[in-house]
This record gives sequence, structure tokens and C-alpha cells, in this order.
Amino acid sequence: MAQVDLALIHYPVLNKNKEIIGAAVTNLDIHDIARAGRTYGVGSFYIVTPYEDQQQLVQEIVSHWRSGYGATYNSDRKEALGGVHVCTDLQALYEQIAVDGKRPVVLATSAQSSECTMWTYSQVKERINQGERILVLFGTAWGLASEVMAEVDAVLPPISGGGDYNHLSVRSAVSIVLDRLLSVDRG
Repeated sequence: MAQVDLALIHYPVLNKNKEIIGAAVTNLDIHDIARAGRTYGVGSFYIVTPYEDQQQLVQEIVSHWRSGYGATYNSDRKEALGGVHVCTDLQALYEQIAVDGKRPVVLATSAQSSECTMWTYSQVKERINQGERILVLFGTAWGLASEVMAEVDAVLPPISGGGDYNHLSVRSAVSIVLDRLLSVDRG
């Protein structure tokens, strides 16, 4: 099976008025997404933020669980947070994960319909099973800015619960997407 990586984008994202903003990093996102990623065998989890104070916050949280008191208190958390990395922007992320100068297939997620090329979960799962490297981008706040969407290879279908309410936390969305892409079919 191929490597799947995740990135949680904090800038550029949209606010509810569709204006570009930078969103704050949250402790819950770091912990819950890292744990979900580890559960499903994700390679790395990247947190993308240009703000130095937010980068420092991520490093402090992760360090506590990797090498501080948290590492001895909860070794499972240490293991899960071992794959967390910080990048200043998407270009830095793409450069960091490129292999032989080639970035992986980059997919975006969105709660909204998109004009971008859409791949079904089955199509992506097949690519993963064929050994293709995949990077899945998740947006914070009200979603990824159009400039991010313009650079991706495809978009995953929006998650729908069947009703008219559609505002999941990013942590919930990550878990659902990971289950759809990486779960073991148990019949």
C-alpha cells in the first residue's frame, strides 16, 4: 500500500464571508488528527501555518508528548504525535514531501461542491492500493481558499450525512475520510 500523508491548512483559508484569513491552531486538532492518522497508518501529518507563534505552539505541544513528561505518561500519544510536522506554507510542504523532485498526488477536501476535478473515494482507494503517494489537504475555518484548490490534482466528494446540516469539525471530517480511504474491508 502507498503512503498517505495529511495536511491541515491554517492559511490561506476562508472565513464565513469567503474572505481569506489565517486560522488558529488548536490542541484538539493536533491530538485527534494525529491519533486518527496513526490508527489508519498515515505517514505524516503536517500542520501548515505561516504564523511563528502558532508554529511554536505546535512544537511545544508535540515536544511535551514526544520528549517531555507526556512521553512517559502516555506512550500511545507519543507514538501518534511522532508523525506531526510543521510547515510555513504549501510550497514548503510540497518541497519537503517531494521524492526525486516529484510531489505526490494532492487531493483537497471541501464541504462545498467544487468546480475542480472530483475523484470518488473508490478511485483514490484504488490509486493507494496501486502504490501512488497521496497527500490529502484539509482546511480549517470555512475551508480552503481558491488559490489552494487551484493547485490540487483533484477534490474528494463532500461528506454528506443525508440531511441539510453540513458543518463537521475538521477532526470528524479527517476521521471519516481516512475510514473511506484506508479502512480494512471486514465484510
